[in-house]
Amino acid sequence: METFSSRNLALQAEKKILSRMASKSMANMFIDDTSSEILDEMYRVSKEYTQNRAESQKVIKNLIKMAVKISVLYRNNCFSDAEMSLAEEFKHKLHQGAMTAISFHEVDFTFEKAVLAQILQECRDLLLKLVEKHLTAKSLGRIRHVFDHFADTELLTRLYSPGEPYQPRLKKICEGLNRLIDEGKL
Repeated sequence: METFSSRNLALQAEKKILSRMASKSMANMFIDDTSSEILDEMYRVSKEYTQNRAESQKVIKNLIKMAVKISVLYRNNCFSDAEMSLAEEFKHKLHQGAMTAISFHEVDFTFEKAVLAQILQECRDLLLKLVEKHLTAKSLGRIRHVFDHFADTELLTRLYSPGEPYQPRLKKICEGLNRLIDEGKL
């Protein structure tokens, strides 16, 4: 029996179109100003760390594509009740990660790379579980790429090291995260 669904076809088309449009300039259509500022700083951190402009752009582009596709799935009520529970767990873990990142920045000598890396890895795993039935293997790879990149303990160590060139970037990221938390968006 043929299973054709125009709704599913439209959803696939929307995800494909939006993923092709998900460049830095398109981010402003889907991501607020504060999030955009955070993404810009994350790009700069990545670029300084990797010394590879193309790789850093790819990481941020993958992050944007990921966010757009998940928002399309959410907006179209594609998640089951069990998946919505995973979404809430992911949201909670992401909030915990933001609070931890901010705390490590604001309180001297508290940074523990393993703690932050672990939270990012747990976020990755929750997100993969949430979308595994909805996205392609390529999209799942993008999720792994983004979280694995920013969970790199060497990157985190440099980011939080006093005197490193990353400190102004970390400050801006944490200020943005604080604004998102205060606005109830994170």
